[in-house]
Amino acid sequence: MTQAPPVPTPPPAPDAPDLSEGWGEQRSRLRKDLRRLDVLFFLICTLVGLDTIGSVAAQGPQGITWMAILALVFFLPYGLLVAELGSAFPVQGGPYVWTRLAFGRLVAGVNQLLYWISNPVWVGGSLCIIALTTWEEFFTPLPGFWKYAAGLIFIWGGALAVVQSVRIGKWVPIAGAVARIVLLGFFLVSVVIFALEHGVHTLPAGEFVPTYAGFVALVPVLIFNYVGFELPSSAAEEMKNPRRDIPLSILRSGLAAVLLYGGPILGILFVLPGKEIGSLGGFIDACKAVFTVYGGSIAADGTVTLTGLGSVFGAVAAAGLIIGLLTSGVTWAMGAHRAQAVACADGAGPAWLGHISEKHGTPVRVNILSAVLASILFVVALNLTDGNGEKYFAAGLGLTICTTFISYVVIFPSLVVLRRKYPNQPRPYAVPGGRLGTWIVAALATGLVAFTVVVLIWPGFGVGWFGTDGNAADSLPASFAGQRAEYTLSQVLPLLLFVGIGLLFYASGRKARAAQRARGESDREDVLTGE
Repeated sequence: MTQAPPVPTPPPAPDAPDLSEGWGEQRSRLRKDLRRLDVLFFLICTLVGLDTIGSVAAQGPQGITWMAILALVFFLPYGLLVAELGSAFPVQGGPYVWTRLAFGRLVAGVNQLLYWISNPVWVGGSLCIIALTTWEEFFTPLPGFWKYAAGLIFIWGGALAVVQSVRIGKWVPIAGAVARIVLLGFFLVSVVIFALEHGVHTLPAGEFVPTYAGFVALVPVLIFNYVGFELPSSAAEEMKNPRRDIPLSILRSGLAAVLLYGGPILGILFVLPGKEIGSLGGFIDACKAVFTVYGGSIAADGTVTLTGLGSVFGAVAAAGLIIGLLTSGVTWAMGAHRAQAVACADGAGPAWLGHISEKHGTPVRVNILSAVLASILFVVALNLTDGNGEKYFAAGLGLTICTTFISYVVIFPSLVVLRRKYPNQPRPYAVPGGRLGTWIVAALATGLVAFTVVVLIWPGFGVGWFGTDGNAADSLPASFAGQRAEYTLSQVLPLLLFVGIGLLFYASGRKARAAQRARGESDREDVLTGE
């Protein structure tokens, strides 16, 4: 009896783009040290931003309403979108790889530059100014030289954390997540105690009614606090099981983010009179006010003085807030810098920036360059605004969000394109609803970030049109009142500069691309080869 011929073993499922020979060498230096719980803490630290709580509270109770609406029409679709992309293409570089496979290297390279450079803009901008403001409110003033020194310590302290190996560096987002949970939880407990002793400000039901003017003012900061799901995918090849851990972590962190973000906003509204809530100091001022229940007083003019245990708790909370801000920047940097290194190793940027440290397993050169850029931005912006913290904060935060969201306008549609181009790619999780569901999810996420870019560049877009209430000029940040041209230039000129840098980065990678073409690799589709 003749033996039946053996059944041929099917080729391995394609799961890793072979981006280039250069990245293949760098990939061998990565270390798989991220577990599911690490990814969850990573996402909580990313999603729960402490720098924009005051900005939302400053818009009054309708901020809560819009937060709930956007949770359904943006946060949920966005989470579904990233869960599919992250589990179907679990490759180091995440967003860069998705757009590379969908739209080619030129588009992906310039887009990745925008995604990456928003991090030093954020760290050297709004994060730094809130950290300094918190220090001055709770500890001691920082006159002249000391403000610059403190800002640079904040920036380079974060850079030191980012360069560490993932085994060490993952403790930064863990510490940041714990600091958020403890700080925001203690704040809410203190609000309850404050309410029992002093009562709270009533919030009329009519103030929760959403308006278009409120939407235009709130959509940038609310959506900004709802983004970051894709960041762990930038370190996918450092995870133990990215196909399983990414979707589960997105679900859990999304629920935690809504609770941790919404509670403090309500607390601020209950404690502070609406007219006294500022975008920069709203959360800081609310903390000081509620901590008077442990020791201190509030004068008739609203001045808060903390004493005894109130002063101690205030100092601890201030330290926790500064740690939370620092870890936000570090956690985003851990993802964005890795994606930029992959892009550079792939020929979409200077090859030397694609180097992964053999000692740390991290893109040290990209990390250092980011810290340098953040330092330059911090010093220049502080001088251009003459030390005006509110003005510096508004311009820096607007530019950070705008730059990030322009990159999302390209990243999100890649879901639809990759479904079409690679229909047989294993998808442990897929957006429900088939092709229609995919289009709806991508359209909602892309449309909202695109609209946000418009209202960031031109605050008040559509306000007062077609007989609607409101004045577009009122949508300008308070620190730029009557200065629309100055504000718009603060956004447009840097954006044009960043796009130019992206094109220069791409041009600098021509040798790597030529080498790949000589090996017969496609500039668009050297894509999925099982490793």
